This record gives sequence, structure tokens and C-alpha cells, in this order.
Amino acid sequence: MTGPSTSLHSLVTVLKAPSLVLSDQDGQLPGTGSTGWFIRDKRALARVQLTIADAEVVTVGRHLQNPWTASFHAVAKASGARWRDSTLHLRRERVLDASSLLERLEVTNFDDIDRTLTVVLRVATDFAGVDAVKAGRAASLITPSVTEEGLRWQDSVTLRAEPAATTAIRDSVAELTWQVTVAAGQTWRLSLHAEAAVEPADFAQVPPVTYPQWTSPSNPVAEKNLADLRALLLADEGDLYAAAGSPWYLTLFGRDSIWAARLTLPLGTDLAAGTLRALARRQGTRHDPAAEEQPGKIPHELRPSAIDTGQVRLSSRYYGTIDATPLWICLLHEASRAGTPVDPLLPNLVAAMNWLTGPDADPDGDGLIEYQPAASGGLTHHGWKDSHDAFLHQDGQHPRAPIALCEVQGYAYAAAVAAAALDSENGPQWMDWAARLRERFRSTFWIEDASGRYPAIALDADKNPVAGATSNIGHLLGTGLLDAEEVDLVAARLGRPDMLTPYGLRTSTADSPMFNPFSYHRGSVWPHDTAIVMTGLAAEGKHELAGLMAESIVRGSEHFGGHTPELYAVLDGQPLAYPNACVPQAWSAAGVVRAALYLSGA
Repeated sequence: MTGPSTSLHSLVTVLKAPSLVLSDQDGQLPGTGSTGWFIRDKRALARVQLTIADAEVVTVGRHLQNPWTASFHAVAKASGARWRDSTLHLRRERVLDASSLLERLEVTNFDDIDRTLTVVLRVATDFAGVDAVKAGRAASLITPSVTEEGLRWQDSVTLRAEPAATTAIRDSVAELTWQVTVAAGQTWRLSLHAEAAVEPADFAQVPPVTYPQWTSPSNPVAEKNLADLRALLLADEGDLYAAAGSPWYLTLFGRDSIWAARLTLPLGTDLAAGTLRALARRQGTRHDPAAEEQPGKIPHELRPSAIDTGQVRLSSRYYGTIDATPLWICLLHEASRAGTPVDPLLPNLVAAMNWLTGPDADPDGDGLIEYQPAASGGLTHHGWKDSHDAFLHQDGQHPRAPIALCEVQGYAYAAAVAAAALDSENGPQWMDWAARLRERFRSTFWIEDASGRYPAIALDADKNPVAGATSNIGHLLGTGLLDAEEVDLVAARLGRPDMLTPYGLRTSTADSPMFNPFSYHRGSVWPHDTAIVMTGLAAEGKHELAGLMAESIVRGSEHFGGHTPELYAVLDGQPLAYPNACVPQAWSAAGVVRAALYLSGA
């Protein structure tokens, strides 16, 4: 889901899927920007703001014990007391569960005299959807009702406070007030407990009953990434899957959830098996242009309701992806080799291969896998680089659809070979199809510039290549599409300093006129992208370069405290935050874990 977005990198995320809280650094939910408590794509509370009247409050620290628990510390002194030390310590603890939020406030008086305080809590909500929040669209506040138990917003959210407060409603904002005397050396405590009713949807976004017992290499960065990945896990009919990321993508995605499962397969098969089954249940069965659904196609994303960011409008079941289907087939084969029973999914495999080898995946019939976006409303691009300007011709023009992406040809080739290994009856025809695709790719995608020969990122409708080296070519490694000489060329191109940084692989060469290190897809670093290339290099026997790439994203994760963002910039040899990057992000966390496993020899 692309579109306008407010800055995320300065916010604090507390997460336990399908619930998350985005707050300012001081823990406050001010009711502005992207802050709030969200559940299943809806903001349950927009404002939870604590103040002490006539006091100056200064934030002094915060600590995330785990992804779903955080504490925030502040000190306060009377307004105007410029030369006195602060004598009040405020500790705010936040504990999040799947449908509840607990906030505990402690005010400790370190003065040698009693202090009388007026503590005020302002609470409000708008029930805004994440698409509206992401787009910055204002939503009207919902007026709460005051009950014996506390506050209630319609039949959706309740909040109770202990001890009880004096409550007033002003312009749909609930104002709770406590008059408190805190004796010298004593602590006053306040507890806030909010509950949200989860609305039904056509697929489950519920916490797993049990979580996988993953064991990571003895690496603190890998441990933090594994904890973030656990916090993103959800279940559908008991089947585990990784929600793509917080806050905008906290749901089942085709490509993202599959890659998270593939990258973590060395840790166990539960996530892979659950992801395969959850997506198979939503495999396309008909032609629906509005949803971009086609028979046999694996979906792109599933939501409780439709999404409208102002830039894109997506149905609740949206199928606008060209790569989720071959990636699903690849995961099926890998899970089978790891011991997962896959026989019940073989009919889904046949349906997926019928889509992959049929006219829906090759709309102009030239033997390549291509996408033709819907006339309006959906995503412009259907590969992993799916932003509107993800790649451009060197003159800045957008390539005209249908578009064939280089890495998708590799996924498709690998999928056909994998499918043939799983289904002997259809295997020969799929292998013949794969051989034709391989030759078609070799004759159309390879281009040359001053740096040498490499595959173009894409071919447009006129079969003109989109020039400029990109990280996409690294996804071809390990798929079987390239011969030994071609593997050498791709590896050498990616190892150049215009592509590989000390903190990961750039999405686009720094030599391109389209390069921008702060662009979403034209120069930034995506950790999962580097991890995919790393695994491909290792599969091709290029272990020295694979090791450099593994080290680079572990180093990048360390820079961000072990909570790996969706993407970041690298400028002047230093990693810098991409302001709107989601964190945690499933495939980023999984990529760093896979890199740590590789470096440990696992």
C-alpha cells in the first residue's frame, strides 16, 4: 500500500499483532499525525494524553522491554522554579495485548515536603482507518458516553481508570481529573485499562495460540529481530503467518508473508506451512478486474475492508501482484523438502501453474511473465518495487505496460522446476515451458553499459529495456535461470561500490541519473532485498560476496538498535532513517535473522 504518509521514524512502536500503539518519544498519544492505538486497520484510540497542571515535564528516557511492553520516564517541577532540581519522577508503563491496552502511571515525590497535584488525562478517538491516517485525512471525533465503569465509544472501545476520576466531555474529548496529594518520598499510582471489540472479517487476524520455538544464533541483533517477528505473527484457522509490517501492513500479504516464511525456514516449518495454507484458501477462482483477481492467482493483500489512500484504492481482497504466485510455488517446494506434507495443496499448485503458464500471466503472448495494471485505482507496479515511480527510463519516462520484470522471470523459472518436482504427471510440460522462458529471457533482458553486461530491471510494452543496474538482478541468483557466466556477471555487478554499501545493497546504482538514496525504491537499502541476494549468492557458491552482504545488513540492524526498518538510506557511508519506513517489518527482521544464521554457519 503506497501513498502519502506522515513521518514514522521518530515515533515509538509497541506491537502485539493485530494491535499496535504509535506514540511520541515521551509516550504521549497527542491525537495528531500517525499516533494512536490501532487494531485491525482502525484507530481504537487517537488521544491518550497525561499532564500535570502547573508543572514543567521533561522526558528523560524510555525502555522497550520487548515489542509489546514499554516504559517512559520524565521529571517535573513547578512552573517557574527555574533553579530548583526536579523533585517529581513520572513513570509510564505501556503493556499491549491483542485487544487491550494497559497504561500504568507512577508519580514519585522525591521532595522533602508533600506535593498537591492536579493530574489530567485527555482521551479521544475517531475510529479512523489506517488508509485515512496514512494519507493524513482528518476524521471527526466520536463522542464517548460516561458509564459507571468508565468511558465507552459506541460498542467498540471502553476505558476504565483506577482510581476513579472526575470526568467531563468537551468537544468530544473526555477529560479525566484527579486531585492528588503525594507525601514526601511516596508514590501515587494510576491504572488505565482499555478494551476494543474486534470486528469480524472474512479472514482471521488473531494471535496464535502457541508461538514457534525459534532458536537464533547467539547474536543479540538476531534475538531482537526474532522478537519483532514473533510480535508480527497472526493466525488464520490455526495457521501461522507473518503480518507484513507495522503500522500500515499489519495483515496477510502474499509476497511479504511468503518471503518472511522462506527466509526463516532454517528455524522450522510452522510459519511456511501456515502461510501456504492461509494464502491457498484465498487463491483466485474467477476474473474480477476490480480486485485484479484471476483463477489460480495468489493474493497480494487481504484487509478487513477496502483501502483508499487517495493515491491507490484497493479492494479488501486485492490480487495486484505478479510474483506472489510463483513465490508461493517455490515456498511449497522448499517446505516439502523440509518435511512439510504438501499433498493437500497439490490442487492449488496445479491452479497456480495454470495461471503462471497461461494468458493471464502473459497478456501479450510473448513468452514472458508480465502484468497489466487495472485501468484505475490499483497499484501501478505489481513487483516488490511497487511504488508509482519505482523504476523509470533514463529520460525519466514511465515504462508503458504490460511490463515484464527481470526477477519475476527467475521466480517463474524456479517455480516451474519446483512444480515439476512435486507433480510428475504435469512435470514434463512445465519443464518445457521453463526452458522456453529461459531462452526468451536470455535473448531479451541482457543489456550493456560502461559497467558491463547485466539484465535490465524490466521490459516495457514495446520490449524496450529499462536501463540501469538494480538490486532486482540479484534475485535471479539461485533460481536456475542464469548460466555460470551470467551468474559471474550479475555477482560482479552487484559487488561494485555503486551498489553494495557497508549497510546493505542499494536498490539502484548510484551511477543512475534516477538515483536518490532517500527514494523508496531508486537508491535506498531494503534489508530483505539484500538477504534475498545473499541467499542466491550462497546457492551459486559465491560465499565471499554473500558474507559481505550478510554482514552489511546485520551491521545496519545494529545501527537501528536491532529493530530493523523496512528500508533506510545510506549516504556518505552512514545509514540514515527513511522517515516513513515501517518498523518492525517481517521480511526485514527475517532477512537479518537469515543473515545471522548464514554468518554462524547454520
